[in-house]
Amino acid sequence: MGSFYDRHILPKLLSAACASPGIMDQRARVVPLAEGRVLELGIGMGLNLNFYDPANVSEVVGVDPAQALRTLAMAAPRPPGLSVRVEDGTAEALPFEDRSFDTVVCTFTLCSVCTPAAALAEARRVLKPNGRFLFCEHGLAPEREVATWQRRVEPLWKRLAGGCHLTRPVTPVIEAAGFKVEWQEQAYLPKAPRIAGWNEWGAAGVG
Repeated sequence: MGSFYDRHILPKLLSAACASPGIMDQRARVVPLAEGRVLELGIGMGLNLNFYDPANVSEVVGVDPAQALRTLAMAAPRPPGLSVRVEDGTAEALPFEDRSFDTVVCTFTLCSVCTPAAALAEARRVLKPNGRFLFCEHGLAPEREVATWQRRVEPLWKRLAGGCHLTRPVTPVIEAAGFKVEWQEQAYLPKAPRIAGWNEWGAAGVG
């Protein structure tokens, strides 16, 4: 059942953080690029759903291990005509066949999965040979001083933020998984604390 904090306080904190204007602006940069049959890793509360274009997307299939979040995702706003299905599952062990998706969307998810390398390997497995991996993630800052504070704060941060890590590299981990990055941008999010504000987003092919 989890603690009182996990059941009642953490969801409200995550909702406020993940739906902040800066984060939603980042989602709007990446999600509309999805095409075909789409898999969304860690669909959470369904905050990305309103950004999909039904003219370009045949179906969005979301996975999340948390039943409460899956329920919220199914009730989340989305454009008329967008086909959405949400399933129980983890990014590290996807319940889907090889080469079954045109696009995999991963936004603010790699920070909290147990094993990013395994999640990315699964994403490659389910993508078609010409598929694309769209990502938008926060992670390890390039400045030494900021990174030092990230490492100092991370142990407490993980406990308060549902296992979210501050010091995980983003693009290098995606490339190490065998993806070929087509384009990538990076910046600190405006009005976000620098320890949690370093963001990298882009698109990658199966390679």
